Amino acid sequence: MTTSIASPAAVPPAAAPGPTAAIDTGRVAGLIHQLLVELGEDPAREGLTGTPDRVAAWWNAFLSPDGAATATCFTESQLGGQLVIVGGMSVWSLCEHHMLPMNLQVTAGYVPDGEVVGLSKFGRVAQHFAGRLQVQERFTRQVAEYLGGVIGHEDVAVAVRGVHLCMSMRGVRMEEARTTTVHSGGRFGTDLVLSQQFLALTTGLWVAR
Repeated sequence: MTTSIASPAAVPPAAAPGPTAAIDTGRVAGLIHQLLVELGEDPAREGLTGTPDRVAAWWNAFLSPDGAATATCFTESQLGGQLVIVGGMSVWSLCEHHMLPMNLQVTAGYVPDGEVVGLSKFGRVAQHFAGRLQVQERFTRQVAEYLGGVIGHEDVAVAVRGVHLCMSMRGVRMEEARTTTVHSGGRFGTDLVLSQQFLALTTGLWVAR
């Protein structure tokens, strides 16, 4: 397992990579057709008929995820010092180095200050940033920074546990390898007790799966 822990001050801001233009699915299908030929396959044979179009349609859908949507926040003026953790979020993304899938288990925590965020928002944010060519480290930071903007302060932590097929099915082929990244902001970066609570509960969620 590889673990990376970062705070906002330690990671310089960066633009969020993603598709910059509409995807030409017809051209993508043509490229997949050509790839099959170069791999020694016959795109016209039974089983491959229609495959280029299906692959192109999938790429278009995957790289055009729904927006992160407008946050729904609810006033809860009596809250103070409470730790909220949302776990069990599983998203698929693609490693930009080998274009192979990675499955990311996401857990997010924050400290409410007068209002709480609608729970489904967390999953939508994770899906939004997963739907592109990614690296896990960047994904973790993007989710944390976006949630910080929604919540209105930096008391946000995000932990991600990833299974990378680029490590499981190629190279060293270590199927049990897991990569863990943690982004701690605000009080999560300065309050040792709060940070330990988040990490302990996050680890417990992963063990329970």
